[in-house]
Amino acid sequence: MIKIGLDKAEVIATKGHPVVYAEKIIDPILPTVLIYGHYDVQPADPLDLWNTAPFEPVIKKTEIHPEGAIFARGACDDKGQMFMHVKAVEAMLKTTGLPCNVKFMIEGEEEVGSENLEAFIKANKGKLSADVILVSDTGMLSNETPSVTVGLRGLSYFEVEVIGPNRDLHSGLYGGAVANPCNVLCDMISSLHDADRKITIPGFYDDVFELSKEERAEMAKAPFSEEKYCKALNIPATVGEKGYSTMERATIRPTLDVNGMWGGYTGVGAKTVIPSAAYAKISMRLVPNQDPNKITQLFQKHFESIAPAGVRVVVKPHHAGQPAMTPTDSIEFKAASMAVEESFGKKPIPIRSGGSIPIVAMFEQVLGLKTILLGFGLDSDSIHSPNEHYGVFNYFKGIETIPLFYKHYAQLKK
Repeated sequence: MIKIGLDKAEVIATKGHPVVYAEKIIDPILPTVLIYGHYDVQPADPLDLWNTAPFEPVIKKTEIHPEGAIFARGACDDKGQMFMHVKAVEAMLKTTGLPCNVKFMIEGEEEVGSENLEAFIKANKGKLSADVILVSDTGMLSNETPSVTVGLRGLSYFEVEVIGPNRDLHSGLYGGAVANPCNVLCDMISSLHDADRKITIPGFYDDVFELSKEERAEMAKAPFSEEKYCKALNIPATVGEKGYSTMERATIRPTLDVNGMWGGYTGVGAKTVIPSAAYAKISMRLVPNQDPNKITQLFQKHFESIAPAGVRVVVKPHHAGQPAMTPTDSIEFKAASMAVEESFGKKPIPIRSGGSIPIVAMFEQVLGLKTILLGFGLDSDSIHSPNEHYGVFNYFKGIETIPLFYKHYAQLKK
């Protein structure tokens, strides 16, 4: 960042991984854009499913990316998209100049809940003062149908433990007489949804923000093929909450999913045991108006209440995050929409993402700033999965579009 012409760049320690901060102040009178991103990535496992080494980037052509895509862990989430902003600022400094002041804040703990970021922000509110936060950690509908994300789901994450006998037991000698924690855990998890795939936790839906028929109709205008969706995932059909479309289930409705389960013998061959304990990781995606803290309490109370006799249950909450929304009538969104329309030649569709970026709500609470989610990834980019990649077209389109956001934002702020 110093090399491309920023005034200052530093690595600032936190209790966890450090934050990289940089800035270029053109004129204090001008609006300031704070760019947020993260340099940490998800684990590359399972390594045997990668076609190339996950931390040795290569460019390969694909059906979706005929001009090539960068294959590597973090290519899209979020190193590639973060680096777009560095190159966009470099391009502006070498050509038209910056129409706004710019600040960078790049953290290293996003994928594990940004545990130390809030304390960092509270301790550096003056340094981080700005007018808007710009983030490229999201995606678009497609390269032919650009979009801007205006909503994110929140998150509540748990690890649960079902504890049975004081040791693994012989399934022949004790089977049928002692509760099997694996069987019990499966029953308990299964009961968390009803036949219509609605979540059965009492009070779970009390605060859910319901979209109007008109809003749902606008969402439905986004191009979507159920057949192509299933084909891309190699699944025979989609499954979800009754009364909602696939895209609605994945964006505007709350969910509950098991992220992992284990217990008992899982090695090669057979070992006939009743395990002493069974475990699962469970996450819930939340929608606007749902409070993660309230949902955490509701889940814990309910899960403990449905434990049958013969076992004990331990619920361990992990990280959580608030849902977030960006008004489409705001100056920030209008600038983003104008920038995308200018670079793609099409007005972008405002969409809601099914994913979560918990720090977006925290930015608004602590800094009082709205966040613009100007992402250029695609659903097919396999983020968090083996063979993650990011289209070369998307990378360069981001570098083209970001300066246009600065231009339109500066003009609208006058």
